[in-house]
Amino acid sequence: MPQRVLITGVTGFAGGYLAEHLLEVGHRVLGTSPDGAWLETSSQAARGRVELVAWDLGSPGGLSDAQRRRIELFGPEVIYHLAAVAVPADCGTVDPTPLAVAVNVDGTRRVLQLAASLGPEVRVLFVSSSHVYAPVTATRPTVDEHAPLGPAGAYGRTKLLAEDEVRRYVNRGGWAVIARAFQHTGPRQLPPLMLPQWASQFACGRGPVLVQTRDAVIDLSDVRDVVRAYRLLLERGRPGLAYNVGSGVPRRSGEVLELLRRVADPRRAVKELSPGFKQDPIADTARLRQATGWRPCIPLEQTVADTWQWWCRRAGGRAV
Repeated sequence: MPQRVLITGVTGFAGGYLAEHLLEVGHRVLGTSPDGAWLETSSQAARGRVELVAWDLGSPGGLSDAQRRRIELFGPEVIYHLAAVAVPADCGTVDPTPLAVAVNVDGTRRVLQLAASLGPEVRVLFVSSSHVYAPVTATRPTVDEHAPLGPAGAYGRTKLLAEDEVRRYVNRGGWAVIARAFQHTGPRQLPPLMLPQWASQFACGRGPVLVQTRDAVIDLSDVRDVVRAYRLLLERGRPGLAYNVGSGVPRRSGEVLELLRRVADPRRAVKELSPGFKQDPIADTARLRQATGWRPCIPLEQTVADTWQWWCRRAGGRAV
């Protein structure tokens, strides 16, 4: 059944793909961005069909009367809360920056307050992160939703504090679920994240491609699979629960790099800046699969090829 959907952060990477997916299945979409403007890399498909409302979630002033009236007139039935300071390096190292707290934590509280004001029937999906989990080891890298929490960095700390806001909201009678997103990538994602960082160098330069390490083990999904999981969770998830959203497959960063080299330039030199082993959490997605039937559909090879083609177009060249 068609729904009226509000997406915070719709101009961003995952927000644009979520908007496209929801429009394809027949929903109406209203979006927010800090200044009410689209980014150069925002979804072209969403630009013509999604109205933007300016909402700076980090501002303590909140929504203006005019902004609130526009949202109330639209009448969202569901809210996908994606807006965040989402690049971990931008949030600080151990202690979160004031901006990261203002947007990721206080901004989440403001979104939940909006949802409460719109009515108890409004459903909310909050996008959290695998960074909320405690560090894992190479011998036991897989985490389910009961795994120990203990973020090592500032970004994960802000997301865990925001999860606390969501649980308090549910305890007060609101409806919300938490999606703990593991790493995801695809066309339109920008550096400094891993695959676009590499693809941009292949597409725009000629010297050695600089990588941190070939020996990081990560859980990497296609953003188009991830946003489909978000929709299914909002439809079928249980309020108050967290759900891992990831591939469940450990991938070595060097494996991803070789897939890119194969389609970009197998002869291109590569220089490692910080060689060494690094283990990220790998998602146990049993809870997600049992609740929704979701499975990832897009192979990593296609994700890498599609991302490379997008960077070639951006650089004015041709994909190979």
